Parts: sequence; structure tokens; C-alpha cells
Amino acid sequence: MTSLFPLPTTLEHALSPEWLTVALGQQHPGIEVTGVTIGEIDCRVSTNALFTIECAGGVPEGLSPHLCIKGYFGEEGAPYAHIGEGEARFYSGMSDAIGVRTLRAPFAVADPETGAGIFITEDVVVEGGEFLSSLSPYSIEQTAQSLTEFARLHAFGWGLPDAVREPWLDPKIFTYFQARGVGDIQENFDGWVGEQVHEDARDAARLVEAMGVLSAAPEGPGWTVMHGDAHVGNILIAPDEKPSLVDWQLVQRNFYGIDVGYHIASALTTEDREKAERDLVQHYLDELRAFGVAEPPSWDEMWDAYRVGNVYGFFMWGITKIVLPPKIKVLLQRLSAAVAAHDGFAAVGV
Repeated sequence: MTSLFPLPTTLEHALSPEWLTVALGQQHPGIEVTGVTIGEIDCRVSTNALFTIECAGGVPEGLSPHLCIKGYFGEEGAPYAHIGEGEARFYSGMSDAIGVRTLRAPFAVADPETGAGIFITEDVVVEGGEFLSSLSPYSIEQTAQSLTEFARLHAFGWGLPDAVREPWLDPKIFTYFQARGVGDIQENFDGWVGEQVHEDARDAARLVEAMGVLSAAPEGPGWTVMHGDAHVGNILIAPDEKPSLVDWQLVQRNFYGIDVGYHIASALTTEDREKAERDLVQHYLDELRAFGVAEPPSWDEMWDAYRVGNVYGFFMWGITKIVLPPKIKVLLQRLSAAVAAHDGFAAVGV
């Protein structure tokens, strides 16, 4: 008899009708998957694979036949399967409680023995959804809408209630240095993708030093549950044409300003950011209060937090190597311009 655990280590196993019957049966008891048609597969360290299911008696009501699985399979992915724990646990136990706009996940689980995470979401592109990138147009109004979702997320974890004290939400910034460092950032700055990095922010060593400060920061005011990778490429325009947040791989307890500063400076062109950033920061504060934070940060505290988030985002794209170069170039330009404009390094304390 097929069982859920141990979780599959191959995509072939994960997409077998037998295992999918067990997995999808967690939310849809009695389902029997009889056929699987595999579509596009994106395989790097993690694997994302689109597929369509057929079921005995038809696909259950409330379940789309068009799905996507994300996991860490094969010789390249399996050693990193534990990286998927946070994202799987977020979808399985937290996203509904928060109410944040994100993908619907008919299955998500982390192996209690190994921490390996696998989850299945609906293929919203079939329904008319669109996953964005830094090359996608994104308006000031849309940025305000996505900031509402970040405020909703942050309000849930404000003050660090027990719900966000789980070990899988422990801070992760220190792990970013395990594979990338000053040399990788300098290589990006010196190459084609770094041609438009602002001269006042073009200091790889200082950027790494700033992230070291953030990684060592103790819990304090403004700590909450944050997305952790809030760039515009992790936005989905859902079929209702409103933005949703996706890719929760770096979800963690940390400082709220990281998401806000990273998101605004990555989502908008430099011209639009300069025109609208103060209004957007105020909009975020208003939404934070609307979601129940009785004493949100002051304007000055919020603005300094925003500056810190610019630096975090700049580091994240300074170390990025495997994304299409034009996307890296755009984000390095936008984020470095924000760091330079607001003296972000000084906000961090370096």
C-alpha cells in the first residue's frame, strides 16, 4: 500500500497516480487519481512541474485538475530537500490563518524526520494568472495592493505571538552567506549585469558587512513573520487581476522593514519609486493599523526600516547568479539607486 512517508525523492514517484492519490486524499478523502499528464518542468535545485490529473468518477469538486508540484528531487535536489520545509509548512499550517493572498495548496507537507518539504498548488496560469518578473510592468497602484498583503502578513506576526515561534520560522539571513560572498557580488558588479549599479552603492565588501549586521540583529521592536524575498518576481497577478504573494522559501521571523523596502524598490522603476515611495510607505503603515497593530511604528522609524530593506534587497540580487541576466540587471539598478538615494548603508550602521 502506498504511503505518504517517506516523501518521494524522484519526480517520477511524486507524480505517480498512486502517490498523488494519497497526497491529494489528505484534503479530498476518497479521491483516486487514475492518470497524470506531465507538462512543463523547471528543474534547478528545486523542481517545479506542471501536471494534469484524471480521477475515477471525475476530479472532486473544489480541486482543479491543473496542478503544480514543487520539491527537491534527484541527485541535485535531494541534498537540499530540507530547504523546502518552511514553504511547505507555511502552505500547510499558516497561510489560511493569515488570510494573505497566495496560491491555493491542495497538498503541502514537511517530513517530520528529515524536514524535506513537498507541496502541490493549483496551476493558476491556466485560469488566466500571470507570474511576474522584473521585466514585467508593475504600477504604483499595484504596488500599494501588494503592500496591503505584506501588511496583512506582518500584522499576523506582530509582537511575535506563539504562532510564529515555531523552529521552522527561525531567522535565516545567516544562511545566505553559506554559498555566496563578496567575490560573487563583485563579479556581478564588474559584469554586464552590473553596468547600471549606482556608483554610491558599488561596494561589495560594505554590502556584505551590512548583511552581516542584519544577520546578527537580535529580536526586537518590529520583528514579525516576513516573506523574506519580496521582489516583484515573487508576485502573481491572479485571475481576478489583483496581486498575490508567492515563493515562501525564505519565510521567517525577522524585521518588517526588510519586506517593505525590498518590495517597493524592486517593483517600481526608479522614476516611479521616487514619485510614490513616501505615499506607499504611509499606505503600508495605514494598512498595518487596519489589520490590528494598535501601535505601529512612527514615521521616522518606518522610514529608517524602509532604508534597511533597500539594502537587504540589493544584497539578494548582488549574490544572484542563475536568473536570466536582464532580470538581474534591472533589479541591481533599481535597488542600488534606492540604497544610494537614502544612504541605506548608514541606516544599517556600516
